[in-house]
Amino acid sequence: MSEVSVSLGANKYGKAENRVVRIYRDTPRHEIVDLNVSSQLRGAALIDSYLTGDNALVVATDTQKNTAFAFAKQHGIPSAEEYLLKLSEHFVSSFDWIEGGLWQTEQYEWQRIVVDGRPHDHSFVRKGQGTRLAAVQVIDGATHVIGGVKDLTVLKSTGSEFAGFPRDRYTTLVETDDRIMATSVTGRWRFLPEAVEAGIDYNGLYAEVSAVLLSTFATLHSLALQQTLFAMGKAAIQARPEIAEVRFAMPNKHHFLSDLAPFGLENPGEVFYAADRPYGLIEGTIIRDGTAAAPDAWLDLPAFV
Repeated sequence: MSEVSVSLGANKYGKAENRVVRIYRDTPRHEIVDLNVSSQLRGAALIDSYLTGDNALVVATDTQKNTAFAFAKQHGIPSAEEYLLKLSEHFVSSFDWIEGGLWQTEQYEWQRIVVDGRPHDHSFVRKGQGTRLAAVQVIDGATHVIGGVKDLTVLKSTGSEFAGFPRDRYTTLVETDDRIMATSVTGRWRFLPEAVEAGIDYNGLYAEVSAVLLSTFATLHSLALQQTLFAMGKAAIQARPEIAEVRFAMPNKHHFLSDLAPFGLENPGEVFYAADRPYGLIEGTIIRDGTAAAPDAWLDLPAFV
């Protein structure tokens, strides 16, 4: 059999899902930051590790893990984005052959347990309203910062309709002017490079954007989930000048009216069954006009769903 010629394509390596929990205990009232951190490095000089097994330039994944924990102590975690920026700067500046990489976090939010009407100083309960996302991408000498949220599950029991779509022999869906609309929002927003350089209150921005997304979903009378997606992205960009673009994936969590007629019962939009699959999947990108595109910022980020 003749030798088949192959070459190495795009690659990166690192340590995924390091569960970094930082407790601030400088006072009796503790604070907690809970992250799931992934670090991956890139560099053309790393090719020999793939082709011949030469590890002379391989910054061990264990080293990347240890650095993630050490930096949580040395630099703290003022925000997930600032913490990832510190990690990216360290690896690119400390190892000449490391040209860039991708650093990502999921952040799990905690709130204080209330005891006798007062928030407890050091006891917490996990919040269940979405998971915060952050990513730093360093590629070709440019640094891109992306924030976001996933698993933000929302529902409105009215104020949504779906009608006017084309029909053919395979169309059975009935038009409606009053339906439940529910989705699990995954959204990521890219920050303008000049805003990153100037400094951003990432925590404050996340809180504001989250509130804007929820209020827009709630108040817009929706003719389609596509319309809602665009309105939510537009509202986020209008609220914060630091945001260049927003990308969403929104699966349509269908709720169908349950047929209670066999039991002699009427059902005027009160009892539904929630179907988990198949589901409509709506995706879209909303871009601030005049903003330069940055496709590299999104390279290798996980698929939305």
